[in-house]
Amino acid sequence: MNQLNHIAFIMDGNGRWGRKKNKGRNYGHIKGVDTVKKVVSSSIKLKVPAITFYVFSSENWKRPKSEINFLFKLIKKYFSKEIQSVISQGIKINIIGDVNKLTPDLKKVLKKTMYLTKKNSKILVNLAINYGSRNEIINAVKKSSKKITIKSFQKNLFTNNIPDPDILIRTGGHKRLSNFMLWQLAYAELFFLKKLWPDFNEKDLKSIIKKFKNIKRNFGAL
Repeated sequence: MNQLNHIAFIMDGNGRWGRKKNKGRNYGHIKGVDTVKKVVSSSIKLKVPAITFYVFSSENWKRPKSEINFLFKLIKKYFSKEIQSVISQGIKINIIGDVNKLTPDLKKVLKKTMYLTKKNSKILVNLAINYGSRNEIINAVKKSSKKITIKSFQKNLFTNNIPDPDILIRTGGHKRLSNFMLWQLAYAELFFLKKLWPDFNEKDLKSIIKKFKNIKRNFGAL
């Protein structure tokens, strides 16, 4: 039975879910946060050591400014109101991505959240914000020594010292990686669901984990 160390999530379908309910894309994002909370809680229960959420990609800047501002306000509001709950659950928050482009107030909230949760050890929750895997790889190459090895290269990735995901789950019906963890997902088991992110639940998560544990993983061997 396979050991599970890390699950990555591409949370696709929030906007479409909101429109389907005739309440707009932003309503879908609000409900998407509720799903994140449920998935974190379920992952703790299922003893998953680390999870990563693709929150905002480096390509998402192409979206309407009003939607981008709403997403960032949602992140700030959540950590301002829920930080004690996060701490009490033993959740360690880590941010991966280029935070330099984020607003000073958002950077301040994220930095404070990481500081306040740094000693927690029940689960590591990575939030990929302004994250693009191609830029991550280019930056890692620039930082690496002349003699690049897999080990030296990985030290310069955002995910240094974090196990590569064993599972990628993407909701929303699309079967693509969308510039997410291209290096780290080399041997991940990929699960694509038609279900939109706000409809994803613990039953879905348990079903995928069960399938993963019974998959024969060869990593190039027989």
